[in-house]
Amino acid sequence: MRLRQLLIPGYLISSALLYGGEPTAPPVVLPPTLDKVQFTFHARVRGEYRENVFDFNKKNDALTDDSWILHRIRLGIEWQPTDWLHVTVQGQDVRESFSDRPDVPLQQGAEGDDAFDLRLASLEFGDPKHLSLKLGRQVLTYGDERLVGPLEWLNFSRTFDAVKLHYQEKDWWIDGFASSVVRLHESKFNNSDWTDTQNSRRQIFSGLYFSTTALDVQSTDLYAYHLHEEALAGSTDFVTLGTRMKGDPLKLSGWDYIVELVGQTGQVRGQDLKAYAYHLEGGYNWLSNPWKPRLALEYSAGSGDGQAGDGQVGTFQNLFPTNHPPYGFMDTMAWQNMHNLVLRLAAQPHKKVKTTLDMHAFWLADTGDAWYRTNGTTQVRNITPGANNYAGAELDFTINAKLTQHLDMLLGYSHFFAGSYLDDTGAGDDADFAYLMLTLNY
Repeated sequence: MRLRQLLIPGYLISSALLYGGEPTAPPVVLPPTLDKVQFTFHARVRGEYRENVFDFNKKNDALTDDSWILHRIRLGIEWQPTDWLHVTVQGQDVRESFSDRPDVPLQQGAEGDDAFDLRLASLEFGDPKHLSLKLGRQVLTYGDERLVGPLEWLNFSRTFDAVKLHYQEKDWWIDGFASSVVRLHESKFNNSDWTDTQNSRRQIFSGLYFSTTALDVQSTDLYAYHLHEEALAGSTDFVTLGTRMKGDPLKLSGWDYIVELVGQTGQVRGQDLKAYAYHLEGGYNWLSNPWKPRLALEYSAGSGDGQAGDGQVGTFQNLFPTNHPPYGFMDTMAWQNMHNLVLRLAAQPHKKVKTTLDMHAFWLADTGDAWYRTNGTTQVRNITPGANNYAGAELDFTINAKLTQHLDMLLGYSHFFAGSYLDDTGAGDDADFAYLMLTLNY
């Protein structure tokens, strides 16, 4: 809300107290620079229940077989003193309550506590609808976020310390950026490798992203990313080249589609990398139906590596994605060493209520490689080359409702039907996940 909106009610009330009767004071006139200040507030709370999601073993009472509450608060300021300068600052506080696992982010699956810290701090020069330069801590998001996104489902989400140049014309735009991802530090200021002089990783993530609607029925994207990191095990330097095409159902009589093709080459921890991934999706929207139903079929695949120790890496590197919910709300799968077939059904029984029903089936591309969770590093089980590659199936049901202008609700339940791979590598019990989330935005 604007500062003017905050000050006027107080001014009117004080006038009434001093002079009596109905206030008739003229509008408060603020300096032009202060009049362009906007305060933002975000609060979110989510209760979760998980059973067997991490070990698929009902005989083991793991710390992650539990219920807890996740909550976060964001306070921000947006200031545009001139037409060519936009200032953004936002702080964030996140907490995890009532869980038995450590309240330390990313330990034993925890989202944990991160006391009030800096989430956003950027200066944007120029016109974002034509030519602009953005410097500082910011969100990077491209395409369907399968490779680069903020991962908003995660309580602390993801931001980058970055410099980004944006240029836009009527039917196309292009971004060029260089960045380093911000990492959480317990009881310390969250920073990236650009500002952490004691970290030897020296991460730099850069890229070019081009998008055009020159072909009227679809948006067509081309992109190139480069990731550099240093480690004792060897340096990482590889490029990711891809294209994405997304059809517009309003121009295709209700039909839509997405095709994304990606290849990678370079080095990962000193080993040669050659990997690929792709996503294919087709759907139909009943646009004239008041419930606006959509039925879609999707298939995603990411390459794996069946020959560990040969100096070659074939596992697709998932970069910095929002893997929730493309590969299931239970977050058991990343876009690497996998095949994922999905049937999706969505409908709006009310203009403020949207429901979705998704059915996933998962296979490992190569059982000589690991089953990677959403974060792309944690493994579900030890590698077992002779195991059956069918990981299982997941059913997701969600209800998303806009309760008021500022308050949203998300209610969901997911069930994982354990597959043969789990039976072949240990316990193979089904898993459950339920949650209720409320989000308040001003």
